[in-house]
Amino acid sequence: MTNCYQKLSYILLMVCILPLISFSQVNRTKYFPRKTELASKLPDKKHVWVFILAGQSNMAGRALVEPQDTIPNDRIMTINAKGQIILAKEPLHFLEPGSEGLDCGLSFGKAMLKKIPSKIKILIIPTAVGGSSVNQWLGDSLFRKVKLFSNFNEKEELGKKYGVIKGILWHQGENNANPKDIPQYKENLASLFTKFRASIGNPSLPIILGELGSFPKNYDDKMKINQIIREYVSEDKNTAVISTSDLNHKGDNVHFDSQGQRTMGQRYAAAFLNYELGITN
Repeated sequence: MTNCYQKLSYILLMVCILPLISFSQVNRTKYFPRKTELASKLPDKKHVWVFILAGQSNMAGRALVEPQDTIPNDRIMTINAKGQIILAKEPLHFLEPGSEGLDCGLSFGKAMLKKIPSKIKILIIPTAVGGSSVNQWLGDSLFRKVKLFSNFNEKEELGKKYGVIKGILWHQGENNANPKDIPQYKENLASLFTKFRASIGNPSLPIILGELGSFPKNYDDKMKINQIIREYVSEDKNTAVISTSDLNHKGDNVHFDSQGQRTMGQRYAAAFLNYELGITN
């Protein structure tokens, strides 16, 4: 009789949960673009500015994609899983099927276009993988079916084929926000950024870092990571950091919501423009 009650309870639980899971999936992909558009008439390489998005899930994007995030601009491009150059529509990341969401890339591109010469196009290369640690990036670990640094190298070469790599947008640290990893985080970050720059062939390549979200979950350790990020930026003249303390999560205390991602994109753009062109507003 007990087994019967257990089975009945399980069935009732599934009856309640499955519709929610199904609704969540449908809601998550509701506004995903139904087709991609290949970019045409690529300009000379010197007129294509390439930016690489790297890190873990808050760079890969977990926010809800909305209609405004899928309106393309022929000056903002990205790549698809086949390595083809396409017009950028969110979601940009494709390495984790089933987890894709709004990232900050398209918002970054739109903000950049307001300040850069009209002859310049932007190519955004997504390489972030949710849950990855800085140690795994350094060690070229196979994580979620992606060899992290090898994939970065592959995508970087693709970027060089079509344009000039102008910078890296980095958001990572949640995975390392623990007592074991915190003491080595700055050293490992420095080693990874040196490795990024050596691979690209530019020892002064700008890297813009984003602070971790100021959300209740694991708050103290994440704030320690943010302090390390700020310390690192103060020591590396070719970096900058954007604040995220006023941004909201999407309800999970981990991932930025849609408006947060768009704001991050704008702040990454402002930080890069200030670094590269001295533009402060």
